[in-house]
Amino acid sequence: MDHFVLRTGTSPLVISAPHVGTDLPDALAARLTIIGRTLVDTDWFADRLYPFARELGASVLRARWSRFVVDLNRDPGGAALYPGRRTTPVCPVETFEGEPLYAPGDEPDDAEIADRCAAYFTPYHAALRAELDRVRAVHGYVLLLDAHSIWGRLPLLFEGELPDVNLGTNQGRSALAAMAAAARDAVATSPYSVVVDGRFTGGFITRNYGAPADGVHAIQVELNQRAYLADGSRTAWDDAKAARLSRVLHHLCSAILAWAVALAEPASAAE
Repeated sequence: MDHFVLRTGTSPLVISAPHVGTDLPDALAARLTIIGRTLVDTDWFADRLYPFARELGASVLRARWSRFVVDLNRDPGGAALYPGRRTTPVCPVETFEGEPLYAPGDEPDDAEIADRCAAYFTPYHAALRAELDRVRAVHGYVLLLDAHSIWGRLPLLFEGELPDVNLGTNQGRSALAAMAAAARDAVATSPYSVVVDGRFTGGFITRNYGAPADGVHAIQVELNQRAYLADGSRTAWDDAKAARLSRVLHHLCSAILAWAVALAEPASAAE
């Protein structure tokens, strides 16, 4: 089975969805606790919120395996995303709410973690790097949107209710401030709340690939799942709510593409 699904596009936009996968190897599924087998921390349908991707010519890369197999948005070397704050490693052993994923003593050891990274982490990132390089070679730059979603109330991770749209640029290191502003302003005119570099400033993908000086502008879009899932459910898609949010995301993507074109034009005129 392929580890990911990649659809190549024609525009400078690349959308990565590393946490939408729900497949589990049989041997791992048998080891997971009951709560683990519900895949509770999945970014449910986050990729479906970008149905306009083909219209915009965007490339889309989505994971097939659950983040409980390996988390494609964590540093495989073990570096913490948010030092001093609770987070999950590249091979999680508990849910975002602190529920164990394995029986005591059955957690993956270092050798298993290394094997999982080689089998699942490396292929996804090789594909992402290759697509970013391809797109940059064509256009001279690339816009990487890392698409995520999370349940809006997780007391172990943050206080209160998460804003609807959380934009992360690693405190301006993975994308220029003007790009973040274009994305923020596209959402600010909608009914959805938006924040830049709030609780979520971008994970491994945003931080590892974002290099504005080299023409790679990376932004993480972390959505509050309550903005598009059915009321009272943590997994059920709501057509009407999702359509409203997708229209705003379309506006956001169009805004950063327009920003990038405007940024590139002076350089082209000077040649």
